[in-house]
Amino acid sequence: MRARALDEVFGVLAAEGDEAKILAGGQSLVPALNMRLLEPRLLIDINSLPGLGAVAERDGGLRIGALARYAELGRSQLVARLAPLIHQAIPHIAHPAIRNRGTFGGSLAQADPAAELPACAVALDALIHVASARGERRVAARAFFKGLYETALAPDEIVTAIDIPKPARGTRTAFLELARRRGDYAMVGLAITARIEDGVVRAPRLVFFGVGEKPVEARAAAGALDGGVLRDRIAAAQEALGEDLDPPGDLQADGATKLHLARVLLARGVDALAGSTA
Repeated sequence: MRARALDEVFGVLAAEGDEAKILAGGQSLVPALNMRLLEPRLLIDINSLPGLGAVAERDGGLRIGALARYAELGRSQLVARLAPLIHQAIPHIAHPAIRNRGTFGGSLAQADPAAELPACAVALDALIHVASARGERRVAARAFFKGLYETALAPDEIVTAIDIPKPARGTRTAFLELARRRGDYAMVGLAITARIEDGVVRAPRLVFFGVGEKPVEARAAAGALDGGVLRDRIAAAQEALGEDLDPPGDLQADGATKLHLARVLLARGVDALAGSTA
């Protein structure tokens, strides 16, 4: 069915429960249907819902509608100015055909542990708007991702928008990932934000993906960087990363290899921050 209003979506979700699935970009849902991993009785196409694809400045920050396409975000000068981390991440997402259809809200709701945008949302301290017939609530990105393809969404809720706060003065960002081929799932990826004040790093946030069941915030490594000159703290941060990450092995690499690659990305990310402009 093609929904024309949110109330219509909420009514169907309440009536059908797990037998109904939301169709936005379809870049994760359709392959799952093809492989018979999902067999819902009903698909709810939300692409005609008004207002859910808007990208706008709010209180110096950014509000991104759940239906905003990856390609649109990659072209947006507003995103490049107010959320450069997302702008940096978009070219790494799969291939042009997928970026033309995939949606920001869909990526967050899918919660793929190897996906780029969930890690960016955590690194940027985003607030995720979710709604149902019971009303609307906001969930911090840090609390939204619960586990492997698991989120804080209730069965009758959908993501409607994402708020990204105004970046603090002096904030710099970097996004990196390692994949066997461009467009493949990342073996390991990293989203970084930090303030640089007189050459000293403040409040760094390091969020890795592809190394666990959800985006992993490397707090020990961030603590090793905090308060120092960036490049002077690389070795200490790499050492501390062993406290933060215990990657499971997968078809691409074993856990030890993933941890090594995470340390490589950390060094490259710090270099990127040090070489960027405020």
